[in-house]
Amino acid sequence: MAGCSSEPLCQPCVYHEAFKVELQVKRPLMPLRLSPDQVAVEMLCLCGQLDLLIRAQMQEFQEQLRQGCSPEESDTFQAHGSEILDQMLQCLEHLPKPMPQLEDYLDMVGLSAMFPRVEVFLIQGSPVDMLERPPMDDYFSHIAKVNQLLVLSQQLEEDVRHLGSHKYIAHQLSVIYQVVSSFRGVDIFSETKKDIEANFKQMKESLVQDEGFGHQPQLAARYIHWILDVTHELTSAVLSLPDELTDDLDQAVTFMSQFVTTAPPSGIHS
Repeated sequence: MAGCSSEPLCQPCVYHEAFKVELQVKRPLMPLRLSPDQVAVEMLCLCGQLDLLIRAQMQEFQEQLRQGCSPEESDTFQAHGSEILDQMLQCLEHLPKPMPQLEDYLDMVGLSAMFPRVEVFLIQGSPVDMLERPPMDDYFSHIAKVNQLLVLSQQLEEDVRHLGSHKYIAHQLSVIYQVVSSFRGVDIFSETKKDIEANFKQMKESLVQDEGFGHQPQLAARYIHWILDVTHELTSAVLSLPDELTDDLDQAVTFMSQFVTTAPPSGIHS
């Protein structure tokens, strides 16, 4: 049976650039107005994000070279990098007119010196590592260690006070000791470190013996008070932020001290 043909029901329209719709997914629902100080603080955050992204891509380049492959930017880097650059340009729109060029603004406020990888990326359009390690490289790792020590100490204090079993207290304390030991040359932790070294073995053995009797191990009162003293010393030291803990934060702190310390309105960060 011969098939029959008919005219199509409709003809698809050819795409025209005039019908292009700009995506607004990353923009806040409500219009926001940032002050110049808030723009500077937001740009500091965005430069930090882009710098970390570039560093991750550089590590990927090195891995590709070890495998005998030509370095090639990942789709993730290109997508996230473009997104961060778009957010930077959106921030500049809040500044008084005429709006500066992105590179000029970073030079003007000092961010290009803090994040030289970002500056080179803006100029060359590709990630490049530095011959000398920029001081801000230590910022994120240092602040992560400080935060880790605070959180672990608070968690240990909470567990010692309220858990029905102290089976894992020795392990938690050993992790805290490792974090404390990673702060090399920080005298504020030296006495606490020695205190843990002097009492840890006996405390751990008491838990093992207690568990051997067939019930949930519980620390003796003297060890509970001792651990609470240790966690109190650590949390107090971290929260007081002495000079010894802020050496690797100096650049960021100095930058922030120039501007209003109030946080940007919610919805700015993606």
